[in-house]
Amino acid sequence: MTADTLYSKQQNVVDFVFDENVANVFTDMIRRSVPGYENIVTMLGVFAEQYVQQNSNVYDLGCSLGAATLSMRSRLTHHNCQMYAVDNSQAMTERCQQNIGLQQGPGVTVSCDDIRDVDIQSASLSVLNFTLQFLPLTDRAKLLKNIADNTLPGGALVLSEKIKFENPAEAQLNETLHLAFKKANGYSELEIAQKRSAIENVLIPETLAVHLQRLKAAGFSSAQIWFQCYSFVSIVAVK
Repeated sequence: MTADTLYSKQQNVVDFVFDENVANVFTDMIRRSVPGYENIVTMLGVFAEQYVQQNSNVYDLGCSLGAATLSMRSRLTHHNCQMYAVDNSQAMTERCQQNIGLQQGPGVTVSCDDIRDVDIQSASLSVLNFTLQFLPLTDRAKLLKNIADNTLPGGALVLSEKIKFENPAEAQLNETLHLAFKKANGYSELEIAQKRSAIENVLIPETLAVHLQRLKAAGFSSAQIWFQCYSFVSIVAVK
């Protein structure tokens, strides 16, 4: 695992992109930046046990290096299903393909594509693991409706997101705790400030209420939070 030092030196900060430099340090970056990330990934395997059906498809939309895909594949009880791992970063999908190829298991199709263009069919489990937050606000409802419309009865979507809070005191508390988390993981104030500048126009969070309402409007029969740490949540929506 390569250490994340991308913002350790003073620089002219540009908007964050999932390029080769980020792919090289992504595992360390997300571990030190997103509290609970490893737990969420592990639990995706449990969701696969519970929701993946025979003769169905599984989608990891915004797959990055393939951690979620591998977790789900390791716990599949039905092996007559197909998995699809999709990301719009060539650097990410190349490494994802390598990581998946190192382990035995059911077939996975890895593709470099825009998740808004994926032809979703007969899905029993789909995952958007800290992915939706990078899409334009105007595109989010359409994507979720596409997933819901093509999810089998009893199937599910796991949506993990960074959220914002309407209450200023709650927002301040969670921001303070998240800052302390990153410092405890070795990030300097310079690194934190420069990363924030790089991502603030790229990652657009919404409130939990907005996410839950949108999931139900998309066609899921239920949507509820199953994990939260600070401003990072994961929701399971069932068709």
